[in-house]
Amino acid sequence: MVLYFLPGCTFTKTGCKPNKTTPIEPVYPESTNGTLFPWAQLRLPQSVHPLSYDLTLNPDLDNMIFSGRTVIDMLVLHNTKRIVLHSANLNITKATFKLGDGDASDVTVLEYKPAQQIAVKFTEDLKAGQHCVLTLEYSAKLSHTYDGFYNSSYTDKDGNKRVLAATQFEPLSARKAFPCFDEPAFKATFLVKITRKPNYKTLSNMPKANVTALPNGLLRDEFERTSVNMSTYLVAFIVADFTPISKNVSETLVSVYSVPEKKEHTEYALDTASKLLEFYNNFFEIGYPLKKLDLVAIPDFLAGAMENWGLITFRETSLLVGKQSSSLEKQVVASVIAHELAHQWFGNLVTMSWWNDLWLNEGFATYMQYTSLQTVLPHLDIGNLFLAVRFRAMEKDALNSSHAVSTEVNTPEQVEEMFDSVSYEKGASILLMLKASLPGDGQFRKGIIQYLNQFSGLNTDTNDLWNSLTQVGLPFCFYMMSSWTSQKGFPLVTVSRKGDQVTLTQEHFLLTSDNATHTTTFTIFLTYVNDSCSLAPECRQVFTLKTKSETLRLPESVKWLKLNYRNTGFYIVHYGDEGWAALRDALSSNVSVLTHEDRASLIHNIFALSRLGRVSVRHVFNLLDYMTNETETTPVLEALLQLNNLYRLLDKRQEHTLVARMKVYILHQFGSLMNNQTWVEEESVSKQELRSALLETACGLNEENCTQQAKALFQKYVDSNGTTRIPGDLQQVVFNVAAQSDEDWPTLLNMYEHVTYDAEKRKMLRGLASTQDARRIVWILNAGLKGDIIQTQELPLVINTVCNGFAGYLFAWDFIQENWDHLIEKFPVGSFAIQTVIKSVTSQFSTQAHLYQVKGFFSSLKERGAQMRSVQEALETIRLNQRWMDKNLPTLKKWL
Repeated sequence: MVLYFLPGCTFTKTGCKPNKTTPIEPVYPESTNGTLFPWAQLRLPQSVHPLSYDLTLNPDLDNMIFSGRTVIDMLVLHNTKRIVLHSANLNITKATFKLGDGDASDVTVLEYKPAQQIAVKFTEDLKAGQHCVLTLEYSAKLSHTYDGFYNSSYTDKDGNKRVLAATQFEPLSARKAFPCFDEPAFKATFLVKITRKPNYKTLSNMPKANVTALPNGLLRDEFERTSVNMSTYLVAFIVADFTPISKNVSETLVSVYSVPEKKEHTEYALDTASKLLEFYNNFFEIGYPLKKLDLVAIPDFLAGAMENWGLITFRETSLLVGKQSSSLEKQVVASVIAHELAHQWFGNLVTMSWWNDLWLNEGFATYMQYTSLQTVLPHLDIGNLFLAVRFRAMEKDALNSSHAVSTEVNTPEQVEEMFDSVSYEKGASILLMLKASLPGDGQFRKGIIQYLNQFSGLNTDTNDLWNSLTQVGLPFCFYMMSSWTSQKGFPLVTVSRKGDQVTLTQEHFLLTSDNATHTTTFTIFLTYVNDSCSLAPECRQVFTLKTKSETLRLPESVKWLKLNYRNTGFYIVHYGDEGWAALRDALSSNVSVLTHEDRASLIHNIFALSRLGRVSVRHVFNLLDYMTNETETTPVLEALLQLNNLYRLLDKRQEHTLVARMKVYILHQFGSLMNNQTWVEEESVSKQELRSALLETACGLNEENCTQQAKALFQKYVDSNGTTRIPGDLQQVVFNVAAQSDEDWPTLLNMYEHVTYDAEKRKMLRGLASTQDARRIVWILNAGLKGDIIQTQELPLVINTVCNGFAGYLFAWDFIQENWDHLIEKFPVGSFAIQTVIKSVTSQFSTQAHLYQVKGFFSSLKERGAQMRSVQEALETIRLNQRWMDKNLPTLKKWL
C-alpha cells in the first residue's frame, strides 16, 4: 500500500481532493481474504482501550508449536465500527465477540499482514462507554529467532539436549505470542495460564495462584492477575526446568533462576539484586509494587537483559558469576542488574507513551545503574565505566546521521533503531549534566520522585519529565534541557583569551557539515577550574552559556583554564593553540594538577578535534607526550583506545612503514607501564581495567615479554586441566595469544566447547575469533551463523572481533554480503545486533573503492535494510576516515 502525501490535498479513491472538503474515503488496504481492511495506519486507532487480558497458552515443546486463547475485556472510548489490534504469525481459528451483558457471537477476523494488524468490523457503532469482550483462539509455531515466544535449548551435564521456551516482547513482539494492542500506551492487567508437562516449571510476571491437573496428564499453572497495569512488551512467561535460589527483601521474594548445573553461579546476582532493590525502594520513596522479583538466566538470549515486570530475563553472561570471578566480571553483572531493576520504576511503573521517547526508559535506567552502584557497591569503581561510555556516545552523536534523543519513529525498523547509544548513554549523560548543574544532591532526586509519583501507572513524554522537575522548584529545566533532547548532536565550545577577557563561543560539533547552518544553540551549563584551584569539587566555577558567544572575566595571573570539570557535561572544548600549550605544559610538570577524569577528557577532546579537522595530528601527539608519567586508568584507557583505532586504520590501509612506526611509538609511550604490570591476582577493579587494556595492547603488538608471559600462563592452565586459574582480567589477553598459535587454537576450541562458566567462555570465543589464520576465520564466521558449536547470539561479537584483525576484516565484509538474508532472519532489521554488525565491518574502511562497495551493497537491499540509520552512519564514517587520512598521512609520515 502506498499513501501519497500531496500538498494541500487528501488522496482518496477518486483522486486528489482539496483539504477544504471532507475526504470521501481514505485508501484502505486489502486484508488476506480480499476484503478491505478497515484501517490504514501503522499506529492503532484510539477508539477502544483494553482493560484486561486472560491468556491461556499451551506450548508443545516436542513439536515446537503452541496454541492459545486470549480474552480481552475492552472499554469503548469513542463511537466506532471497528476494533483494530496486533497479531503476527498467529493462525486465528475462532473469534467471538460480546457487547455488555449480551451473548457472545462468532465474528470474522480480517488480517492485514504488512502492518501485523487484525480487525473486526461491525455494522452498528460501538458506543463510547460500552464494555465489550473479544475472545480469540489461535495456534502458532514457537519462534526460531530471539523474539516472541521462542524455543531455546542447552546441553545438560550428562550430554542430553534440554528444550525450553521463553519470551522477548520488547519492542514489537508480544503480538507474536498473543493477539493484543501492542503499543506501550495501551496498558492493561494480565492473567496468565500455561499448560506444561510435570517435569517442567513455568514462570510469569506474577506469583503462581494454583495448579490444575488436566485429563491428558498435563498440568495447568495459573498466575495471579497482575496487580499493576502493564504495557504488552513487559509481559513474560517461561517454560523450563530451571532451579532457583531465593531470599526475602522488604516484602518481596527475590529469586535467581538458572539451568540446574549453573546454580552455584547465581549467589552473586541474588546478593546484588537484594541490595539494589532496597536501595531503589528507599531512593525513589516508592516501594517495588509486586510480591516477587525473578531474575532468570536464559541459555539463548539476544539482548543483555530484559526488564519484564517481576520476571527479568538475562543472558547467562549478564547474570551468572563464578565463585572465583574477578571484580571486573562482577562489575558487568552488577551493572546489568542495576539497569534492569531501575526499569521496574522507569519504564514499568511510568512508561513512555511511544518509542520516540524510549530514552525516558533507557536513559534513566542507564543513569540509575551508575548512580546506584556508586552507592551500593563503591568498590566496583563504576565511575570509570560511566566516563568511557559518555565518550563513546559522543562519537556516534557527532555524526550527521545521528538523531535527537526524542525523535519521531513510525516503522518497526525505526522503532528497533531507537535502541542505540543515543537513547541509552546520551540519555544518561544529559541527566548527569542536569544533576551536576544543581546545588546538592537533593533537588534532582526530589524531581525524579515527583515525576514517578505524578505519573505512576501512566504513560509520559519528555515534556512531562521537565514539567515535573519545574514543579519542585527547578524552573530552568524545561528551558535548559529541551535544547538537548529536541536536536541531535552536542556543542563545541571554543575558548579564546585576551588579557582578563575570556570569550566562549559555541557551535554544533558536527563531523560532516551538511550545508544546513545549525542556528539552534544549546543552553550549556559550563563548569571550569584553573591553575589556582583545580582538583576539589569546591574549585569548580560555573558559567551558563545561553547564546552563541559570551565573555567572562578572569584574573590575568591565571595560567590556564580547564572547562567541563570531571567531564560531567556533554560537550567538547577547543582551547586554541595557546590554551592547549598551557595545559600541556601544566601536565608535563605535574600530572596530578587535574583530576584523572579531566585528563581523560582532554585526550578525548583533542582526538575529536583532530577528527573534525580543527587541530593537527601533531598537536594530538604533543599533548600525549605527558603520558609517559601517566599511571591512572581512565586517561591511559582513552589514549590506548584512540591510538589502537588509529593503528588499525593505518593497518587496513596497508601503510606498513607507518604501522611499524606507530607500534614503536605506542610501546615507547606505554612500555614502562606495560612492563610494570603483574600477572597474578589483582584486587582493585580500576587496576584490573588498566592491566587488561595495557597487556592486550602489548600482546596485540607482539611485544615479546607480554606474549611469553601469556603463553606460559596458558600452558600452565592446559597442563593443570583447567584447575589453575588465570586471573579474570588476564584471561582475554592469554586466550588471544593462545589463538595465534597453530597448536593452541584447537586446544582453546576444545576448552570453549566444554567450559561451563559463561564469562570465561565468551573470552575464549573472542580469543578464537582473533586468529589471523584465514581458514579458521572463515570457519568461525560460519559456525556462528550455524549456531551449533557457537551460539548465533554471539555472532555480532565474533564479527566485531574478526574485523579488528588485519587478516579477517575483508572476510567478514564478504560474509555479511553473502549471508545478509540469513542475518536478518536471526536479528531484526535495525536491531542493535544488526547495528553492531554493520559498524564492525565498515568502520575501518577509508578508501573510495570501499565506499562504493558499501554504498552499492546496501542500496541493493531495498526493504531488506537499505533505509537503516546504521547504513548512513557507515557511509559517513568511511568518508570521514578517508578525509582524515588524506589530510593527516603526510604529517604522520614526517612526525612518526
